[in-house]
Amino acid sequence: MQIEYVVPCHFGLEAVLKREIQDLGYDIAQVEDGRVSFYGDELALCRANLFLRSAERVLLKVGEFEARTFEELFQRTKQISWERYIPKNGKFWVTKAASVKSKLFSPSDIQSIMKKAMVERMKEHYHQKWFPEEGAEYPVRVFIKKDVVTVGIDTTGESLHKRGYRPQSGKAPISETLAAALVLLTPWRRDRILVDPFCGSGTFVIEAAMMAADMAPGMNREFTAENWDNLIPRKTWYEAVTEAQDRIRNNITTDIQGYDIDENVIRIARKNAVQAGVDHLIHFQRRPVKELRHPRPYGFIITNPPYGERLEEKEALPEIYRDFGDSFRGLKDWSAYMITSYEDAEKWFGRKADKNRKIYNGMIKTYFYQFMGPKPPRKKGKDE
Repeated sequence: MQIEYVVPCHFGLEAVLKREIQDLGYDIAQVEDGRVSFYGDELALCRANLFLRSAERVLLKVGEFEARTFEELFQRTKQISWERYIPKNGKFWVTKAASVKSKLFSPSDIQSIMKKAMVERMKEHYHQKWFPEEGAEYPVRVFIKKDVVTVGIDTTGESLHKRGYRPQSGKAPISETLAAALVLLTPWRRDRILVDPFCGSGTFVIEAAMMAADMAPGMNREFTAENWDNLIPRKTWYEAVTEAQDRIRNNITTDIQGYDIDENVIRIARKNAVQAGVDHLIHFQRRPVKELRHPRPYGFIITNPPYGERLEEKEALPEIYRDFGDSFRGLKDWSAYMITSYEDAEKWFGRKADKNRKIYNGMIKTYFYQFMGPKPPRKKGKDE
């Protein structure tokens, strides 16, 4: 049976997520700002949660309709066949409502009216007046855009950026899903050098190492839909997990390095890499950016340098970015990719980016600056 899934992601990175979904073998239904929809079967729900690196969560789409009044919202929500998804002991609520350019805009009112409509529908179907809500959880998420209401049940639970390897973070951490999406935006592949000179808690290099080893990002965590025995047979989850385990390639060699000026942060990054199961693929070292060197050409830098959100840190930024630019110029034929909100980044780095892309890191507007080096020459008899 073909089911439609809605997958939210960071604004500006929809193309990355679309490619990931297609690589899993599924057909795209729609690409919109901040989300991609696709068609798949029950196994697709499990595989999407386990394998997608740039997704925030996976929603099982249960309805889409227009509503300009709360009465319309109530009646159209009540028309959804909730009993197909939620058993009589299921715990159900509208966990989040978001509205853009629509007549209905109060999240709390949308949530309470939709919950009432769900209860009324289920009362009629199950012939009972009260629901204990002591069973598995079925959290509902709602987007309203230009009066079109999209309703989905959240299969994920805690956001997919919670990979389970980063209990501790350094200062200003970048989310795991954003880091993965930015690595996927670059041409980096596992046979190429990768260095993060401001590695912090290690997120970029850990995500890259997991890609290199084809390690599913959702391997070490749980999902809400694992308890949906009425919808997803347990063996379907086993099938997806077995595929994930079979794909891991632990015996590869990589040149992935994480540096930071702070010894304590490096210690945290090492622990996180152990937790993720990729510590054997990454070399961590305390090293300031001005000492960044590498003997081989055609490497990649992917990094999240300091932004200077606090005033006293801002004063140190020109020197940090100047040192970074000087080191980069000493690396023969390398490429550099950095995400930062610092508006003078290019000025002090000493070079205008070949490309840049606006991306929101949480509520902070940042730019992903791309300084492209040349491609390495093709190896004779082999693909590049």
